[in-house]
Amino acid sequence: MSVALAPQFAPRVRRDEPLSRHTSWHVGGPAEVFFNPRDREELAAFLRAAPTDVPIHWIGLGSNLLVRDGGLRGIVISTHGTLDVLERLSETTVRAEAGVACARIARQCIKWGLGPAEFFAGIPGTLGGALAMNAGAFGGETWAHVRALETIDRRGRTHRREPSEYRVGYREVSQPIGEWSCGSVFTNPPGDHAARLIEAAGLKGFRIGDASVSQKHANFIINHGRASAADLEHLIGHVRDTVARVHGVALHPEVRIVGVP
Repeated sequence: MSVALAPQFAPRVRRDEPLSRHTSWHVGGPAEVFFNPRDREELAAFLRAAPTDVPIHWIGLGSNLLVRDGGLRGIVISTHGTLDVLERLSETTVRAEAGVACARIARQCIKWGLGPAEFFAGIPGTLGGALAMNAGAFGGETWAHVRALETIDRRGRTHRREPSEYRVGYREVSQPIGEWSCGSVFTNPPGDHAARLIEAAGLKGFRIGDASVSQKHANFIINHGRASAADLEHLIGHVRDTVARVHGVALHPEVRIVGVP
């Protein structure tokens, strides 16, 4: 596939951009087309001009994403460092764009005396990713605080949405500090914790290539520096299969696995 784009976007588009530069696991093959809009107006114009038959993938801080070594075909739009407006609308309400880091929301809401936003400090990604997975930490979760949303479609048109239009579930995220990881790898099964099951199966420290199950928290997988995406995906599969064999429990990945092997 070769993605043709309008000439005015050529200076802003990168082709064959290594996605290892844009994920917290520091792995991932190239994006066929990589675009980081300056603002929402440029984003809308780009979406209007993009071929409608080309898939579009979105990435923020890449903290809950495993991109395979073959990379991603189509268009990758990054919100990192852009779409980052954060403003106070009232005594109890703020407006934040999709590219705002969750940790920044936490810090600013604390300065404004708004709460309980402290749980955002434990989420390693952007608000867009937090909404996509209903990220949470320290007993709080994202969608419990959503009052309204503004979305943009492939034609560059914006729409106001109500939370009731979405079906959401609970996800829990925390992050080992100073190591290359993606947040929690598996969702917690009903009435139990993925980390407990993984540790009880004897998998703490288990390693494939340069990827291992964290010694600090068993529901995290660490890239020690030279792991490939294939190493990480194989380790995820091994953990899932081992827990199923030992405990009879099916773990479901929370991390999103995308791209060409």
